[in-house]
Formats: sequence, structure tokens, C-alpha cells
Amino acid sequence: MKKAISIFFGIEVLVFTLALFSQKIFFNVEVAFLSAFFVIMASSFAYRKIIYSKVDSGEYEQDRDALDAIDDPYELYDKEINETPAEELDFKQIVKEEKAKIKTLSLKNAKHGAKGSFSLVRLGAYLFLVLGFIALKNNNLLDLVYYLPSLLVGIVTGSLVSKELFV
Repeated sequence: MKKAISIFFGIEVLVFTLALFSQKIFFNVEVAFLSAFFVIMASSFAYRKIIYSKVDSGEYEQDRDALDAIDDPYELYDKEINETPAEELDFKQIVKEEKAKIKTLSLKNAKHGAKGSFSLVRLGAYLFLVLGFIALKNNNLLDLVYYLPSLLVGIVTGSLVSKELFV
């Protein structure tokens, strides 16, 4: 927690030193940095909440270990199928079973995706991003030369801080 806070405030101190040089640069960097930082943090928080709720409800079950899933994502090296002679395999039945495993669009899947997408925290972060951009544009302060790189700084900082806080 201390490391996450020190990362954020370290970057903020650097941003505030820009106010000594130019207010226009400072406003662009500050709005872009905070916008990207809030979006990354809100997304991390929302998805962390979804994952914990799935684990707590018992909906998530880990069938295979992670290394096996990476090495053989489609279970092509499954011993049950490969050791059986080709004459004994019922390919029509195998195809039916594999088609049944494919997830189709359902209300349950849509509800799960909507939980992460429509989190109030995430919507607030995106609202801050849009309103900050509009405010800079309306006040003739927007300068993309400073705004766009500052988004990258906010994304990187948000990723580092969320990794420290939520992992």
C-alpha cells in the first residue's frame, strides 16, 4: 500500500512542478494523467470485484492447471482420444460434444459482461475523462502534444498502482 501511494504522489509532485513553467502545460498533463489513472484504477477495481464474487459463489472452477491450459488450450493432446484407434472413435459424437462446449451469447454471459462495463466507479472515471477533455477544449487550453503522452503516463502509473493494491 505504501509503495502504491508513493508511486502516485511521486508522479503528482513531478506534474505539479510543471505549474512553475506553464499553466497550459500543467492543466493538460494533470487532466490527462488523472483521467487515465482513474480509468485504469476503476477498471481494475471493477474486475477484481467480479472475480471475487465468482470465486465466492463457487461459479469458477479450475479444471486444469494453468501450464496445461497454456500448452494445450484445445486439449489436442488428451490421452483418452489419442490412445484410441481411429476406427473406434465416433467423430460425429466428438463434434457434437465439442459444439456443446462452445459458449454462445446468452443472457447470463451478457449480464456478466455488463457488470464490469457498467460499474459506477468505471462510469465515473470515464465521465471525468470526457469532461476533462471538453473543459480543456472549451477553455482553449487543450494541447495534444502534452495531453497524449500524459495519458500514457497515467496508464502506466495506474497499472503499477493497481498491481500493488489489487494483487
